[in-house]
Amino acid sequence: QVQLAESGGGWVQPGESLTLSCEVSGDESRFYAMNWWRQLTGKQLEMVATIRSEGQTWYADSVKDRFTGSRNNNENLVYLQINNLQVEDTGVYYCSARRSTTQWFGRGTRVTVSS
Repeated sequence: QVQLAESGGGWVQPGESLTLSCEVSGDESRFYAMNWWRQLTGKQLEMVATIRSEGQTWYADSVKDRFTGSRNNNENLVYLQINNLQVEDTGVYYCSARRSTTQWFGRGTRVTVSS
């Protein structure tokens, strides 16, 4: 069974950038479409990015100008670069791996944006 571990979250000031990482284990990441999700404070879980195995990406309209997803299938790593972070981006960020109709989630990494 595939397992996911997010890292890279932390505390940043508004306007700064972060790169989140998701390490895939238990299987090869190239078999999966990888997604990034977030749960903002007081809000529901929302999907913000998809990075397909061949590298094609999709972004939610709310983040497409600031978020960039990428992956390294050789290293079984997936990334989410977030630029110009705002207080409203504070929350927990998760990666997921989807294959057919099954999806696995990591435990998330917390991002806190404040001055």
